[in-house]
Amino acid sequence: MLQRVNKRTPRRSRAVAFLLALAVGVSVAAYAGVAGGTQAPAAGHVTRTYYIAADEVAWDYAPSGINEISGEPFGEQENVFVERGPDRIGRVYLKALYRQYTDASFATLKPPTPEWEHLGTLGPVIRAEVGDSVRVVFKNNTRFPTTFHVHGLSYAKDSEGAPYSDGTSGADKADDAVPAGGTHTYIYGVPRRAGPGPNDPSSIVWIYHSHVDETADTNAGLIGPIIVTRRGKAKSDGAPRDVDREFVTLFTVFNENASPYLETNIERFARKPETVDREDEEFEESNLMHSINGYVYGNLPMLTMSSGERVRWYLLGMGTEVDLHTPHWHGNTVLENGLRRDAVELLPASSKLADMNPDNPGTWLYHCHVNDHIDAGMVARYRVTP
Repeated sequence: MLQRVNKRTPRRSRAVAFLLALAVGVSVAAYAGVAGGTQAPAAGHVTRTYYIAADEVAWDYAPSGINEISGEPFGEQENVFVERGPDRIGRVYLKALYRQYTDASFATLKPPTPEWEHLGTLGPVIRAEVGDSVRVVFKNNTRFPTTFHVHGLSYAKDSEGAPYSDGTSGADKADDAVPAGGTHTYIYGVPRRAGPGPNDPSSIVWIYHSHVDETADTNAGLIGPIIVTRRGKAKSDGAPRDVDREFVTLFTVFNENASPYLETNIERFARKPETVDREDEEFEESNLMHSINGYVYGNLPMLTMSSGERVRWYLLGMGTEVDLHTPHWHGNTVLENGLRRDAVELLPASSKLADMNPDNPGTWLYHCHVNDHIDAGMVARYRVTP
């Protein structure tokens, strides 16, 4: 049986990963030097307000109960991850997920519109145009402290959402760890450096996530997307005008062994919790959910588009050394950074954009091309209608 436990990799492998990450960092620094700085608010400047809570949700990684890629019941290989047993949790885990509400009472969930039903474990899309402001009224409905930390946007110390020794005190620390049942309002600016750069298309994607215990928080599920559109290129809702359809997909191995809910999940879902050996490598492996938006083995809702549409794919990565992903589209190609591709590379906490003009109708595979990740279920489908 393949062993997929997230153990430390050999020093040479870690060095290679470091050099890859360093290369990405140099690119980011070079971009900041070229396109950095703020801009005065645009004439149509708005403050976009979101009411978002961290909620506890029983999440099913494979709600259809079958392998949707093969159309067959789960077999021995799939059951390593999805079968519930005396000493196995199975495919349902208690997770913490960001969810959007209609107002500050946090009484009514705001259901996702049909085009965003594929987000799965991802939080709601936060949109902005360069020059806007974003206001997130955040409530923590979980049992442990959480926060709301953004990448890319501008913020003061009272909206960073990450506790560490930074020399601040008082109100500047209130954002660092929102207690169970607590609320905090985070304020962000969207300067030019938060928007598309000279070589970017009309919109780019960032991530937001909880940052009290970043490893545990993100494995619990607290992560979501931010889409920023170039000034003058956005519709009234912040979406890019030159795009007909958008998809956001997160490729990550959710390590449920590192989730703060591990003990709860053992007690709730293992049929004989007293028999669970937490140090057993096969048990640890069973809790590594190789997912796209929190779905495995083709259970991601079908990503549907029409031939000839202008489709933008926002690709996100998260995780650890094993989270080197290569999203690959069958049947059609994309433009990524001006290059014609059908597979792109993703590192943890990185993002990429790919534009597609689908011309080949049919139902096609969309998956990570890392062999072990394919076997473990990081596979989905998309459909192009004539």
